[in-house]
Amino acid sequence: MKSVKLYTDGACSNNPGPGGWGAILVYNGKEKVLSGGERQTTNNRMELLAVINGLEALKEPCEVELCSDSKYVIDGLSKGWAASWKMNGWIKSDKKAALNSELWERLLEVSKVHKLSYVWIKGHQGHPYNERCDRLAVEESKKAAREL
Repeated sequence: MKSVKLYTDGACSNNPGPGGWGAILVYNGKEKVLSGGERQTTNNRMELLAVINGLEALKEPCEVELCSDSKYVIDGLSKGWAASWKMNGWIKSDKKAALNSELWERLLEVSKVHKLSYVWIKGHQGHPYNERCDRLAVEESKKAAREL
């Protein structure tokens, strides 16, 4: 299995509002840079889409080290929260509906193909890949805002 690092970030202006996501896949010294945005979204949706699109870009099963500054994404996956929400009909332990269930569903599905490990990175602390993903996400957010 190939070993890949996936760096991701999401951004949203006004939350909800125009948003963007950025992802960088690193394998064998080579990078694949991905980004996208939406006119009306939330930051958490953009964080999820960054990971989903990064994983969907892989052409074969890989060992993936997911590096993100989103506790929502990292904890949702690494602590099994998303899997529990799904098992409980997308209801959280506090009996409230889990938000973004369709994206979590998609993420759980694409995650099955790969062997994931998780690294939480503190945002805006100078980590080169996190900063690049943030710039990608912010630029996509601005582009989405111009399309309104």
